[in-house]
Amino acid sequence: MSSEPILQVVRGDPTPEELAAVVAVVTARLSAAAVPADPDRASGRASDWATYWRHARRPLHPGPGRWRASAHP
Repeated sequence: MSSEPILQVVRGDPTPEELAAVVAVVTARLSAAAVPADPDRASGRASDWATYWRHARRPLHPGPGRWRASAHP
């Protein structure tokens, strides 16, 4: 491991809380950049969870007496 500091305070006298906040933000940004992109989102394909509604119910067919038929599978 390198002995050089990753972050260096150039001006001012930050409190330990301010330094912790900066380290948390930088760490979160670096870890978010390291995560590979979701292949489903990259291809534009919706995930199975997003398309479950297509299988949740049958299409509606309006017409006389259809409200009675809607109660029967």
